[in-house]
Amino acid sequence: MKMRARLIYNPTSGHETMLRSVGEILNVLEQAGYEASAFQTTPAAFSAEKEAERAARAGFDLILAAGGDGTINEVVNGIAPLKHRPKMAIIPAGTTNDYARALKIPREDPVEAAKVILKHQTVKMDIGQANEKYFMNIAGGGFMTELTYDVPSEFKSVLGYLAYVLKGAEMLPRIRPVDMKIQYDDGVYEGPASMFLLGLTNSVGGMEQIAPDASLDDGNFALIVVKTGNPAEILRLMTMVLNGGRHVNDPNIIYTKTRKVVARTVHGEEMKINLDGEFGGVAPMTFVNLRQHIEMFANVDEIPRQALSNDEQIDHTPEN
Repeated sequence: MKMRARLIYNPTSGHETMLRSVGEILNVLEQAGYEASAFQTTPAAFSAEKEAERAARAGFDLILAAGGDGTINEVVNGIAPLKHRPKMAIIPAGTTNDYARALKIPREDPVEAAKVILKHQTVKMDIGQANEKYFMNIAGGGFMTELTYDVPSEFKSVLGYLAYVLKGAEMLPRIRPVDMKIQYDDGVYEGPASMFLLGLTNSVGGMEQIAPDASLDDGNFALIVVKTGNPAEILRLMTMVLNGGRHVNDPNIIYTKTRKVVARTVHGEEMKINLDGEFGGVAPMTFVNLRQHIEMFANVDEIPRQALSNDEQIDHTPEN
């Protein structure tokens, strides 16, 4: 019986380049041995998530998510709760495309991104669970994590990553630490912090040194807590990030690996939680790493070996 693949794509992503590429992408899927079909997302809430769940329950073998990190996150949320989960592949067509950076998938051409499937290389990727929701790249709380949903979508489309830089510069003078309690495997931090981040990959906001030794499949988050709220210190730490990830050794930073995190505020202050660049609710929230939960097509040859905990779980076998 021939395998089936479902392309779920956001028609407004990537300046509508996806619309012009759907036919070629379906041809790539057929070439890879799949009976291929497509679903165009709508403005309705959770359009991609609902279709991903439907396709998974219908027995599709592969779901190809095409769009920004928000669309990919929806597809992950559609299949992550299920016992039987299809393989996933992604076509990046957003602003920062952090997940594609981590998987070394071409970010400029949707058809070239789809052709990664023809290499038949997959990695069983860790997925994060945040209360009842799921995320595949980052979760966090605090002032900087609000950037992605404070930047208007029209600015993202026109300015791309520069939109985040401009918004960050605007917010910097208004930084105010929050008294947080962050419980993790090896300890607890209780005190003022301007931000905490949980990374499943090393790419956050287009920067690949924030969690420099993050692994894609070891069952652990890279936890970062930024204890300072001083704008000058924040700028100094950002410079250290860009200079090889040296921020992880700074006394203003907690950096550790952990399987589980519970985040809350100490005095009942509201703290919004960011999941893969979108508003994901408010604290308190419990985060758990689901090790090797979804099998993803990736450009494994180009992923640094230290980002993979176990070469044996990487699948290089062509599909029948």
